[in-house]
Amino acid sequence: MTTRQDDDQRSGDGGDRGDGGDGCVARPLRIVLADDERMVRTALRAILGAEADMEVVGEASTGAEAVPLIRALRPDIVLMDVRMPEIDGIRATEQVLAGMDRPPRIIVVTTFENDAYVYDALRAGASGFLLKRSGAEDLVQAVRLVARSDSLLFPAAVRQLAARHAGERAADDAVRALRARLSERERAVLRLMTAGMTNAEIADRLGVGPATVKTHVAGVLAKLGVRDRTQAVIAAYECGFVRPG
Repeated sequence: MTTRQDDDQRSGDGGDRGDGGDGCVARPLRIVLADDERMVRTALRAILGAEADMEVVGEASTGAEAVPLIRALRPDIVLMDVRMPEIDGIRATEQVLAGMDRPPRIIVVTTFENDAYVYDALRAGASGFLLKRSGAEDLVQAVRLVARSDSLLFPAAVRQLAARHAGERAADDAVRALRARLSERERAVLRLMTAGMTNAEIADRLGVGPATVKTHVAGVLAKLGVRDRTQAVIAAYECGFVRPG
């Protein structure tokens, strides 16, 4: 296991990454890599470490190593292999999200995009997934997109996963009841979120301001009991709000 801690370790909210107009330089996104293949970790470190706004601060070769490492380093983003020895990426994701008050955003890394393991990882709380065969540009863009959290990572693929696997997870009455709690505007926002629209695109479609959309998105997430847009899409399929096809 490789670790590196620095003076600007996360305080829990990711810190101030923007330039507030006072000339301060935004700090890089802090990233942890968890993969049992050394060559994969080396390649990911080389690609992400070359970006001025990213810094790889730690590596783990198993899920069992990854969980305490992530808790100690409090990174912004984790790239988590789905299949690892000791504890797989699904269980590691669950443990990280359950054990931290302000956990990082997790991107699961996989070989097969339609793998049921990937769907389970997303249900466990991962914010998106990335194929191991993805190019360097796709990798960098995925990390930045998940860090911004204002739209889905690879929305078409997430919808395909949900359409394929949601029917296997019969929602109970309590989950179905969540749909009834959404206001008319929140239901409209959820539909557009499911389509992969950003907050700005939703605002333009509905003719409202971005701040209003942000408020509605927060309301949708709270009422569905999920932490981000990816889980909102999955919940929308599993409770029947959105149907395959």
